[in-house]
Amino acid sequence: MNSLAMRRAARTAARRAYSTLPAQQPTLVSTLPNQLRVASESTGGATATVGVWIDTGSRYETDANNGVAHFLEHMAFKGTKKRSQLALEVEVENMGAQLNAYTSREQTVYYAKVLKEDVPKAVELLSDILTNSTFSAAAVERERDVILREMEEVESMTEEVIFDMLHEVAYVGTPLARTILGPEANIKAISADDIKAYIATHYTAPRMVVAASGAVDHDELVKLSGDFFGKVPTEAPAGYAIEHTPSLFSGGDVRDYNDDMNVGHFALAFEGLKWTDPDIFTLMLTQSLIGTFDAKKGGSAFSSAKLASELSKLDCGVELFQPFCTCYNDTGLFGVYFTSNMSKKESVDDLFSTIQEELVALTTGTADEDLQMAKNQLKYNLMLQMDGTSAKTEEIGRHMLAYGRRISLAETFARIDEIEPADVQRVTEKVIWDQEIAFAGMGPNLKYVFDINGLRRGTFWNRL
Repeated sequence: MNSLAMRRAARTAARRAYSTLPAQQPTLVSTLPNQLRVASESTGGATATVGVWIDTGSRYETDANNGVAHFLEHMAFKGTKKRSQLALEVEVENMGAQLNAYTSREQTVYYAKVLKEDVPKAVELLSDILTNSTFSAAAVERERDVILREMEEVESMTEEVIFDMLHEVAYVGTPLARTILGPEANIKAISADDIKAYIATHYTAPRMVVAASGAVDHDELVKLSGDFFGKVPTEAPAGYAIEHTPSLFSGGDVRDYNDDMNVGHFALAFEGLKWTDPDIFTLMLTQSLIGTFDAKKGGSAFSSAKLASELSKLDCGVELFQPFCTCYNDTGLFGVYFTSNMSKKESVDDLFSTIQEELVALTTGTADEDLQMAKNQLKYNLMLQMDGTSAKTEEIGRHMLAYGRRISLAETFARIDEIEPADVQRVTEKVIWDQEIAFAGMGPNLKYVFDINGLRRGTFWNRL
């Protein structure tokens, strides 16, 4: 079968795949007197995931305490007034539960996956962790060493480093430029008092959501949340409130010339859109139009996404290429991350020129059949992200913080279906055409990459 026939067959299969929408239970939402929200989706089964989503992360820190949110996440499992660290670990193990947490630039999350009958225990446990942790000086010192070792591990994860570098130059001097882990000097200096002050400032009920899915009863969850989270304060104590500074996209570039590396890593980004922007689904759809490429996997040459297909044919050492659309409360980053083992200037020029040419080409129009294929791909990816109770609970918590409500799959699909080629052209022109750009690179071949002025010129064509 030739490439054209393969594309047609793929489009036909994709159209059939989403002719019917899978059933989805409604998300029930209640608000406690202290303004803490409780949101759940009851899907039955024998297990449930329940967690607490908090509207705070590294962007709400200061230069002086950058890293404290992540430090707090680590400390939350080190003992409470009711449970020692050992008792906590034994209790979780005896339940057969999974207890975890993570920190991002805008959110901090604590969640547990448990059996149906252990949902009340999970809510009580999460409450104890979040409201009664002791933060002993000895535990702080032990965890300080753990975090410093984690920082060393992250520094060896080039993709993580590149995206931290990208944020640094995209949002120079503003909160989103800070890393989640914080600088080493801060980690060595953060004290138990710093952690307690951060909790008092940011862990308030209106900024918290108890979310759950699976074998959970909403009314019972509301009662449990009231029993165990009802005393969380509505406001921070006097003297603890801080002013939230907006993060402004400035653009620029940062480069780490490293001849010891075999592969170059690059991220090229524009200012994207915030979570609540009316055009956010159109920009997400643009990711599917761009496509992904992985040299370790076959099939990219037959992709309906032109850029991914073009890269598969270039002799420029591309190993991985993927677009990203990162959203925040007031801004976003839209761009591409790629790696290459290229070693000749001509190959570098071909690679960057091809990528920027195809990105700018999106602003000139999109074929109907390509748009339909991209819609189906986006729907498929969204459904994959909702596989299991933990993934569903993650979406509920994130949506409640970002949108103030859960956007159903039916509404999401309907909004995607409404997107027309003219919408893609309008949104990409707003985001890409002749716009400021941020670039982060690391590797042995940076000397061949266009300077920031050359990259900036690649965001438009001369129009007659």
